[in-house]
Amino acid sequence: MTNVAYIPVRGGSKSIPLKNIKPIAGKPLVYWAAKAACECKHIDLVYVSTDSEEIASVVVGFGLPKVQVISRSQESATDTASTELGMLEFAVAFSFSHVVLIQATSPLITSADLDAGFSMLQNNGVDCVLSVVNQKRFIWNDSDDGFAQPANYNYMQRPRRQEFGGILVENGAFYITSREALLLSQCRISGNIKTVEMPQESYIELDEPDDWLVVERLLERRENQARIPRISMFLTDCDGTLTDAGMYYSADGEIIKKFNTRDGVGLRLLKESGIITGIITSEVSEAVRKRAEKLDVDILLMGVTDKAGAIADLCSRFDVGIDAVAYVGDDINDADAIRSVGYGVCVFDAPNEVKEVADYVTRACGGQGAVREIADIILKRDSYAG
Repeated sequence: MTNVAYIPVRGGSKSIPLKNIKPIAGKPLVYWAAKAACECKHIDLVYVSTDSEEIASVVVGFGLPKVQVISRSQESATDTASTELGMLEFAVAFSFSHVVLIQATSPLITSADLDAGFSMLQNNGVDCVLSVVNQKRFIWNDSDDGFAQPANYNYMQRPRRQEFGGILVENGAFYITSREALLLSQCRISGNIKTVEMPQESYIELDEPDDWLVVERLLERRENQARIPRISMFLTDCDGTLTDAGMYYSADGEIIKKFNTRDGVGLRLLKESGIITGIITSEVSEAVRKRAEKLDVDILLMGVTDKAGAIADLCSRFDVGIDAVAYVGDDINDADAIRSVGYGVCVFDAPNEVKEVADYVTRACGGQGAVREIADIILKRDSYAG
């Protein structure tokens, strides 16, 4: 039994010229679909079908295993040609058991999505599987009398979002069918159909430049998460990371620090997931001590001048490898610590020389949810990695 992927990419694109090989998140668009297909354990061969020699050259240059570039007829590559026409040409020319049609314009697809699709196909009686998103939207239609009517809910009993089942919508990412069913029905969908739900963001269509920017940011975040090592210890500086680096004084001359509650929640979630949490600061402050007690962090080190050395000592004390440590800082005195750990992070408003040594630069500034941002990324990475 041979399962293959079919990725059609044509040279013409009216909205974005040569869209299929336009770089997004550092790679040509079609690369992401091809990569997901190659990493799917159920797919034996990946065929990229194109009418463009330029696209063919780019795809060959990927050097991805399983990938073969094949030509498609000019008839199947026109603006008005259906995808089915190209699929049928392919099915006549090649022998296989099942084919998954993957759209190059769905770069957020992953091998896990495809694996789920093929696993669903193994259920008794299933002929076809397609990808969908669950959109919790209230849909309306114009009725014959010219007035609007709700299509999927009763507006007199408007459901709460958490109680609303929503509606399944094709996102166009992939379709799986057998060669036999494709040739018989002349359609990518036939027989008994099952769906695989993909994340909401996978519904975004790459039709306009603004769409491109949104998907590129999502891809960059996903790839960044994939590079994060498994974190066992999360450490952060205080001033400029947990605070906005401002110096505030009371009428009595007492220093007041402004902390962000979202960062506190992030540290709590990390600790609840089993990650050791701590604060390392060069300052000695009663305000920091009280905040650390409130957050119930495992470690508080104040008056530290050599943060990289302190982190190495903590690794020995807690029997944690340095590669399993994340550290968040904001200034020059954090650079060595950021450089030394497995995942070094700096806040958005850090100096450029600190950003240059960081593995990740937060989108938030210090004291404005930067620690929560990186906590969420780490927790999502661990959830994805299982």
